[in-house]
Amino acid sequence: MAIILGIDPGSRITGYGLIRQQGRTLEYLGSGCIRTESDDLAGKLGQIFAGVSEVILQFQPDTFAIEQVFMAKNADSALKLGQARGSAIVAAVNSKLPVFEYAARSIKQAVVGKGGADKKQVQHMVVHMLKLAATPQADAADALAVAICHAHTNHTLVALAGKATRARGGRYF
Repeated sequence: MAIILGIDPGSRITGYGLIRQQGRTLEYLGSGCIRTESDDLAGKLGQIFAGVSEVILQFQPDTFAIEQVFMAKNADSALKLGQARGSAIVAAVNSKLPVFEYAARSIKQAVVGKGGADKKQVQHMVVHMLKLAATPQADAADALAVAICHAHTNHTLVALAGKATRARGGRYF
């Protein structure tokens, strides 16, 4: 059993989502958004760090998963996104959490089944997969999708490791 914190970074809104994974079963624990109020980038980065640190303290996750930076048309936006990611990652590292990074296309593939899915499709599948009563805000749904992607990747790696151990004559307990 593991608690996974997924993060959808942003300099204005950083989404977070927490799930509990037990084998193939995923359970929703919580989600939300860290909204930055500061006018300057340094202040926003401090708020992201503090917000992610607070979420980690409250939920005590075992693992931290975050979306990788993608290169958009606007280099300035990509740089700000990278700095927001860095603030969130430092919060995880300070809490001694292992950090895993996933490309946006991989996250969408894991949740929707196609890498080019839009935000509405991701929201719909997150609601369906976690059996939620209401649709989370888009950034929170994206963060839950990151956590789901990590859960699926982790489950597959554990299963493959077990097969490799059995193939060598070992036992998988």
